[in-house]
Amino acid sequence: MKKLTILGSVNADHVIHVPHFSAPGETVQGVDYQLAFGGKGANQAVAAARLKSPELTVEFLACVGDDAIGERIKTALSQDGMATQGVESVMGATGMAFIQVNQAGENSIVLAAGANNALDSAFVERHANAIAQSAGLLLQLETPLKGVLQAAEIAHAHQVPVILNPAPARPLPDELYPKLTMITPNETETALLTGIQVTDDASARQAAQFFHRKGVQWVVITLGAKGVFISEMNGHAERVTGFCVQPKDTTAAGDTFNGALVAAWLAGENLSAALRYAQAAAAISVTRLGAQPSIPSRAETLQFLADHA
Repeated sequence: MKKLTILGSVNADHVIHVPHFSAPGETVQGVDYQLAFGGKGANQAVAAARLKSPELTVEFLACVGDDAIGERIKTALSQDGMATQGVESVMGATGMAFIQVNQAGENSIVLAAGANNALDSAFVERHANAIAQSAGLLLQLETPLKGVLQAAEIAHAHQVPVILNPAPARPLPDELYPKLTMITPNETETALLTGIQVTDDASARQAAQFFHRKGVQWVVITLGAKGVFISEMNGHAERVTGFCVQPKDTTAAGDTFNGALVAAWLAGENLSAALRYAQAAAAISVTRLGAQPSIPSRAETLQFLADHA
């Protein structure tokens, strides 16, 4: 039985729908407020747990606060079928996200890290065995960078593939790149990390080469409605179109894509098939409201693929 380990953030998402994003000094009347569970790490763990095949297990490494919402979130994560012995409760508040969703389904997010700041090097060392015994490690950047670097170092030392979703975008040290098997930035993150604005396949290829020169084997650049550009070091590169759907809320679409992609890939699917599966899962998610509530099951995603064959 293979195990995917995910290290990342946990947030309580406060979501409100607005006619447009508020400008400085402007008050906007919102509707449909809801409290949902999120955080890029938790979203990707939930996506992987719901979308994985039976031969894969998922373990989540994270921190929640010693508050009521933290206990509720930990229970919900366990109910989604992942191992949560690596979800620690620490003093203070659980991470929070304040999310506006406009009429086009786009979102604007403000974060308060809270307990996520406890995912430091010491936390990672406590869970080194879980990382070393994995078939793959999935990381993001909503937690302290030192912890991310330490986790990648441990995984790399034990020949565990490391997949980084570099979100939210921030500059990365050169020492991290050679430890990455795959990187999955969107257009904004690609521009920040490479200095290259991705406007077409040629610029996507140029950006991918930047990552390859740094030592990353696989580059997967997500392009929203334009699909995904995939490139293998010294190998094939192409843009793969996605599915056309009417979006309601894009919150967690990228997280759904990443969780589904890595779960399918580690379970033995070739990367093209894993990409298609991940695109289908993300397409379903944007037609629903919320972060984790929008993430589909494996059965729903397989049915979607069958309907769009």
